[in-house]
Amino acid sequence: MLIVALVLAVIGLAALVTAVVTSNELIAWVCIGASAIGVLLLIVDAVRERSKGGRADEAETTAETEQFDAEYPDTDADVAADPPPDDAETTVVEQAEENNR
Repeated sequence: MLIVALVLAVIGLAALVTAVVTSNELIAWVCIGASAIGVLLLIVDAVRERSKGGRADEAETTAETEQFDAEYPDTDADVAADPPPDDAETTVVEQAEENNR
């Protein structure tokens, strides 16, 4: 579809040059028509590509997430088993003050 749009762009450019040189209104309309059809084809192609790309991206992201989860198991249990004391910051500050004395 992109090749057809490219061919229409070349035809439109040639028609534009010819219309300007010959001052022919019919050739100018051919230029406008070729350009409009080419733009429509490009829009259709972009929409199709985006819809295909969206589905592929979702599948790829899901696969990457599953692989990541398998490589790095959840370690929340390790963290919850040994919680830091509530006054850890205060203890560090007190120790630093004692060392400075």
